[in-house]
Amino acid sequence: MKKSNGLLSGRSRNLTRHHKPSQLAIRDLLKSFNIGDRVAIVPKGNNRDIPHPRFKGKVGIVLGKRGSAYIVDVKDVKAHKQLIVSSKHLEKVSL
Repeated sequence: MKKSNGLLSGRSRNLTRHHKPSQLAIRDLLKSFNIGDRVAIVPKGNNRDIPHPRFKGKVGIVLGKRGSAYIVDVKDVKAHKQLIVSSKHLEKVSL
């Protein structure tokens, strides 16, 4: 039988969170960020709207808001990439 080539095939171990439960709380959905805030991308839950696993743990800057999601600028090797990520997958980083 041919192996599945789905969106998250072979990524289940990479997306597990051993230090915290992966359950979503209401506060995760209601989080708000200001433009210029530094945020970390932390995929939560097995949802279809999670960012690509390549960006797990990356820190970026909030550039704006699009609907209920945020536009985050992340540096990937040498290129700057803009991701549209919902607030439940973002955590504020303090310096």
